Amino acid sequence: METATPVKRRVPRPRADALRNRERIVAAAREMFVEFGPDVPFDEIARRAGVGNATVYRNFPDRDALAREVVCSVMDRTSEWIESALGEGADAFQALSDFVHFAADERIGALCPMLSEAFDQHHPDLFAASERTMELVGALMRRAREAGQLRPDVESGDLMVAVSQLTRPLPGTACQGIDRFVHRHLQLFLDGLRAPARSVLPGVAATVEDLRTA
Repeated sequence: METATPVKRRVPRPRADALRNRERIVAAAREMFVEFGPDVPFDEIARRAGVGNATVYRNFPDRDALAREVVCSVMDRTSEWIESALGEGADAFQALSDFVHFAADERIGALCPMLSEAFDQHHPDLFAASERTMELVGALMRRAREAGQLRPDVESGDLMVAVSQLTRPLPGTACQGIDRFVHRHLQLFLDGLRAPARSVLPGVAATVEDLRTA
């Protein structure tokens, strides 16, 4: 008896409008998390995204799922930017400086309060995005260090702590005016990273592993 060949079912592709809605939700959530903190109501996110509440919940069943997508989307864009910078082969320290200013515009500092103890920081998507980003940040710093442009006593952890602290806005619309100072203060920090070092740093360099175990 001849065996029938099993028929493979086609997995339906998301509709273009569904993908656009998802992107609008993530963009709106990112803006509102920065402005008001991670507890902003889903209703307000839906309103800013121009979609209904049901559309938000259909894409993201809970706050953790939405927060994770926001964090991953920012890290993915950051990784893509660094890969492009490394591929261009421009001045090593200039590329590092450009990355720091890019990170400020991506509001990386605003993501830290979202990563609370209740947040699943070991989720596979989040872990993969984080690993990729930090490996590329490390490559960017190694390139500047090997070129003799970056002081040797700093590590990736030092860079990310400083960027997070200097770019983290205070929740509330009244505090948004501080944005105009961010790039100025970041440039002061970057000048301190240049080799040769003009001072001895206290303590030890912070690695990525130090940040994970802190």
